[in-house]
Amino acid sequence: MFDGSIVTCFQTIRPFHFSGGINKHRTRFKIRTCSIKITSSPQILLQTQGTDSVSESKTTRLVSAPNGSQRMDSLLDQSNTIGVIGGVSALSTLSFLEKLVKWSSKDEKESLPFIVCNDPVLNRELSSLESCTFPYTSPSKARSQLDHMLVVEKLKRKRAFLEKSGARCIVMPCHISHSWYEEIREGCSVPFLHVGDCIAMELKEANLKPVETGSNLRIGIIATDATLNAGFYQEKLQNQGFEVVLLDKATMEHTVIPSIESLNRKDTEGARNLLRIALQVLMVRAVNTIILASDDMSNLLPQDDPLLKKCVDPMDALARSTIQWARSMH
Repeated sequence: MFDGSIVTCFQTIRPFHFSGGINKHRTRFKIRTCSIKITSSPQILLQTQGTDSVSESKTTRLVSAPNGSQRMDSLLDQSNTIGVIGGVSALSTLSFLEKLVKWSSKDEKESLPFIVCNDPVLNRELSSLESCTFPYTSPSKARSQLDHMLVVEKLKRKRAFLEKSGARCIVMPCHISHSWYEEIREGCSVPFLHVGDCIAMELKEANLKPVETGSNLRIGIIATDATLNAGFYQEKLQNQGFEVVLLDKATMEHTVIPSIESLNRKDTEGARNLLRIALQVLMVRAVNTIILASDDMSNLLPQDDPLLKKCVDPMDALARSTIQWARSMH
């Protein structure tokens, strides 16, 4: 089990929490599913930085997570410990962790200590909310608001758990979760990075030039309806002086939504072609850069596709900002 990979156990009763700092020689993540019968509190796999494998760590141990108001000592005490709240899937969370580990361990540096809280039930709820079309204006408005309140409460509990476990900075590698960032952050005692701030600041510092002389610097966004309706990417970009360009409703309905549907049907090539059309529509409107604010979209095109040169993944910016914060603590 302890072979340097991350082992995620999908449970239906209680969430699985993983914490650690994986050495740069062990950056390839694997997911395994297993059936576990749980009769007590969940367990946390803990590892600190500085070893080549989990099995060699001097501080690797299994501890019980707290129940209710039970008090818990910090699991990690490093001043640069990162707390990660899982997103719409374990895979997307692991993708973020892989970047965090790989990029932080460049130039012979140790990777960062981190604690991850991943709840499969919450993953499904977030995924369901993200896939909803115009969730706050649909006939099931009352149900959507109720779902939103329950999800926010769960996310706040995850945040509090990470703080009590020793996290000195919180991040959420999840687009839809940032719809309720202010509510989740309320009462937080440590820095809580916002993905919208991270990508907006990176683009600002890049000193980009408008595609058309005399025009505003335009940034395009491709995302799900739920993420676009939340508006946080638009707000953060506009605060930095960018003009935000979105796809019109007809283009969304004929490219982005069918692209995701094709991907769900395992029609990868069809999904890619539809995404390429959406990207080209934005490029015709003279955008300098296109933000792919969707896990499905950001990983869809092959790495050698020339259109990717115009695209950025905001989760990459979140990972870089997280590393920058952690290094500033030394």
